[in-house]
Amino acid sequence: MAATSKGRRVSYIAVPSEISRSLSSTSLHSLLLLFSPTKKASQPGHRLLALGRSPNFLFSVLFFFALVEILRSWHHLDPLVPCPHLGRSPLYSPELSDSTAAMSADVGGGVEARGEFWQQPDGMGYVPCLNFSEQYLAEGVAATRAGRRKKYLLVVVSGGLNQQRNQIVDAVVIARVLGATLVVPILQVNVIWGDESEFSDVFDLEHFKSVLADDVKVVSSLPSTHIMTRPVQAKETPLHVSPAWIRSRYMKRLNREGVLLLRGLDSRLSKDLPPDLQKLRCKVAFHALRFSAPIRELGNKLAKRMRSKGPYLALHLRLEEDVWVRTGCLPGLSPEHDEIVRVERKLKPELLTGRSNMAYHDRKLAGLCPLNAAEVTRLLKALEAPRDARIYWAGGEPFGGRDALLPLMREFPNLYSKENLTLPGELGPFANRSSLLAAIDDVVCEQSDVFMASHGGNMGHLMQGQRAYAGHRKFITPNKRQMLRHFMNASLPASELNRIVKELHQGSLGQPELRTHKIDRDVTAYPLPECMCEVGARMRSML
Repeated sequence: MAATSKGRRVSYIAVPSEISRSLSSTSLHSLLLLFSPTKKASQPGHRLLALGRSPNFLFSVLFFFALVEILRSWHHLDPLVPCPHLGRSPLYSPELSDSTAAMSADVGGGVEARGEFWQQPDGMGYVPCLNFSEQYLAEGVAATRAGRRKKYLLVVVSGGLNQQRNQIVDAVVIARVLGATLVVPILQVNVIWGDESEFSDVFDLEHFKSVLADDVKVVSSLPSTHIMTRPVQAKETPLHVSPAWIRSRYMKRLNREGVLLLRGLDSRLSKDLPPDLQKLRCKVAFHALRFSAPIRELGNKLAKRMRSKGPYLALHLRLEEDVWVRTGCLPGLSPEHDEIVRVERKLKPELLTGRSNMAYHDRKLAGLCPLNAAEVTRLLKALEAPRDARIYWAGGEPFGGRDALLPLMREFPNLYSKENLTLPGELGPFANRSSLLAAIDDVVCEQSDVFMASHGGNMGHLMQGQRAYAGHRKFITPNKRQMLRHFMNASLPASELNRIVKELHQGSLGQPELRTHKIDRDVTAYPLPECMCEVGARMRSML
């Protein structure tokens, strides 16, 4: 209550912002008319207006209007279709919109999460467990006292987003091995997409520094005392080198010159490292390399929109033209599309990756080709993915455009991407910046209930490790080598095909898997056992 200049007291009602925003302009106008100042009521017909001076009456009416508007908005608003412009998306068509709406009505506004497809694997009680040894901790303190700040490591990382992330992980480990301070890695301009994003555009720089403060000192730039120093450049680093090799090759020159510059770190560091360095790799990949605030904010919004009606599946579809060229495979959309890929491959034979002497059919059966949309659809149906499942697909523009996704869209009409899930203007700050767009995909995929990649790759491997580290959330690894030959058998009945495919994937759904093949399996994809331990075992070690 507040007193006026004439001694009268006026009542105020505090209304939560969520309720006030839910009122339509028409409702607000009606309330203003109802409770606007009027002359003293002198006729029976004005008694209702006189009640407007009662605080209890004011609150009751206002609450009624707010409740009506909220219920009406919930009834009409589909959180997965945030605005009408989505109807113009290249992945959206009128014939699919009707079925989507009907499906939403059938399930009563939500998707049942109790189906077998959404069930999570048994994580067997494994949790993150980065317990560094006393020797590792002591060495970190000793390196600082010995003048780690006088030695600096410069690194230039290249490739796509997740390839860069792998190299940054290696750079931190190499800096630790050499006892050097790491200068914030330089992201080389991508030759394919022309992305000029810097480290702080993609990652949270201050978080990166603080998380690694006890492991490796990270600075934004070389100090003035070293700016004129000519860095020692590593001409060529072999694949899978050991920490001992790094020390013997670089330590003397680094101590003498003070600055070491490394390029092309991709797969240069051994995957078979001592336990403490493996834990450091996990610490960098799963803790330190957090995306920048704008990326996390939009990615979390999109994940929330996907989850607004229940669980969702995330697919990483490798259907871009350059993927077909590099893998030596064919998209199979039409003879014209296949010929375009063949011509491009002849013009740029250096792009072809591995086993270049194999024919396309042999590469396909060997599991070296991405699954196309039709094959992804057959796999999901065999694994009993519900037709009304919400699916978020990540990746670049498919070669062939919308036609490349039609088989998937026909069977699973609730198909979304960041382009048709965002509000107008939300993607504007990230336009033409492939690394930032890929990072948004990563955030949405990481939060999905089920994830599947059509062709492995750096994103698939990192997503595999992240989901394992988060408690072994479901991760489908397509068994292409065994599955595709059955797909090609036209005489096989659908029921038998589904039985075989389901059986082939019983052990490929993200269950805990030990990193037994240490030479070719990275701890960032297989964090068990170096970076995880059983809850019971950890509790016993604390007693």
